[in-house]
Amino acid sequence: MPQIKYADMHCDTVTVCCDAGGNPDGFCGQINLKKLREGGCSAQCFAIFTEGKNAAADFNRYAAFYSGQFANNPLILPVQSYSDLQKAQEEGRIAAILTVENLGFTGGDLSVIPELKRAGVHMASLVWNNANCFAYPNLIFEGGKPLFEAREKRGLTDLGKDAVRALNENKIIVDISHLSDGGADDVLNISNAPVVASHSNSAAVCNVCRNLTDSQLKKIAEGGGVAGLNFCRDFVGGESAFESLCRHLKHMIKVGGEDLPALGSDFDGIPPYDEISGCEKVQSLLEYFARSGISPRVLDKVAYGNFARVFKEVVG
Repeated sequence: MPQIKYADMHCDTVTVCCDAGGNPDGFCGQINLKKLREGGCSAQCFAIFTEGKNAAADFNRYAAFYSGQFANNPLILPVQSYSDLQKAQEEGRIAAILTVENLGFTGGDLSVIPELKRAGVHMASLVWNNANCFAYPNLIFEGGKPLFEAREKRGLTDLGKDAVRALNENKIIVDISHLSDGGADDVLNISNAPVVASHSNSAAVCNVCRNLTDSQLKKIAEGGGVAGLNFCRDFVGGESAFESLCRHLKHMIKVGGEDLPALGSDFDGIPPYDEISGCEKVQSLLEYFARSGISPRVLDKVAYGNFARVFKEVVG
């Protein structure tokens, strides 16, 4: 079976590689540039994740690392528009897309959002696992332990609603992964552009709060957005990762149609396990989907086309 080009909507490689003092060409994590190219990756979203009191300084450090490592790298092309996605394919390079996981580092200063756009950020989420000035996460703790089946109903703050509008105005894709149920509803009601969940699965298949309810999947699909399959074992469930991810995929298609699912590995943010230990295993997963009844046309959408469509519509 020939390689299937794919786009991955979320990884933490930039953050982890920078902190480790590594080089993304041969980084020893779950993703590096050589493995991406050999594995058929056409587009990789690289998230900058920050949390805590030094978040603003950390963001600047990670952004400088991303720019310094990727600006003149022959393996990769940092993209600013849909035409750059096409250019990367024509040149046989990986399209690099800069994203933000957790806008809390801004401290609520919405004037930072246009600056992010100028810096090349094309997708952003409002929150991670701790509440901030914008939103609440879909993760409730009791006695210091997460309650994975409890769901948070509180919605966005007024500032969070303004942030969604600012992201829309600046043509930055709004990402609802990690966001509370109430916050996700607010985003889906406010946003005038397609919304994504970059790395979240189906709660009906694996009942954890980081996964999406059928209602959320339907609303994302109705708005023209996508949901990226997360490879984290805790969110996949079951005995076989490939089999369970296929169940998530088929359920997403059943609920929201074939234009809804995409890929959002969460590599370098999740523990490795043999079946899908790193990006070199993505082709095997896609081949498993094909053997499990996903048609070539639908598989092309899931692997690349659905994300590329949203990127074109929102970013331009």
